[in-house]
Amino acid sequence: MDNCVFCGIAEGTIPSKKVYEDDMILAFYDLEPQAPVHVLVIPKQHISCADEINEENSGVIARIFEKIPAIAASLGLENGYRIVNNCGQHGCQSVKHMHFHILGGRQLGGQMV
Repeated sequence: MDNCVFCGIAEGTIPSKKVYEDDMILAFYDLEPQAPVHVLVIPKQHISCADEINEENSGVIARIFEKIPAIAASLGLENGYRIVNNCGQHGCQSVKHMHFHILGGRQLGGQMV
């Protein structure tokens, strides 16, 4: 997709500090961390948000969730972590490319909003 920053990161035209990469997904550090550990996990394929998950692309979302435990372990998150996904304007999605936040490294607050 034109002008999608996460597509640029996935293609390697925009630099990032990578944590994990394979042929389907990429994990990298967030530039504005909200916790001591804050990593984003994206599909390399452009999917705008959860509203666009379908039979043709759901496998990449499954791949993300299959890899998140290993990514979290590599980050030293043995005491737990939070996974967050924002969808659409009211969900405060800032980049219109599906992404999952892995947050941890300290006791997180109990409230989500």
